[in-house]
Amino acid sequence: MSYMLLIVEPVGQRHERGLEAGQQVYERMLRFTEMLQQRGVLVASNSLASTKRATRLTVREGRPQLIDGPFAEAKEMVGGFFLLEGVSREQALAYAEQCPAAEWATVEIRQVGPCFDD
Repeated sequence: MSYMLLIVEPVGQRHERGLEAGQQVYERMLRFTEMLQQRGVLVASNSLASTKRATRLTVREGRPQLIDGPFAEAKEMVGGFFLLEGVSREQALAYAEQCPAAEWATVEIRQVGPCFDD
């Protein structure tokens, strides 16, 4: 099975942390990425820029609507992800526990699947 580990962090946390501390936690995340690669379960991973430069798009009645960030109503943002393949739910949970971001953010574990519920 495939699972996505989504890093959900408070908006503004990166700014509060500062550049030096941010670089230190990023290095820890890179080491975590290397461990997943060595175990052969990592399909893809990346960090996402803050929502300051993000854009949201919806299409209603054929008309696209764009909203540029930052988004005032947002308290959290997806800060990055790890896509794992060939792991069980239990293994995905175990990897999420090892993820350094679990110390300062929430790691949401989601099975990859179709966009409908059965």
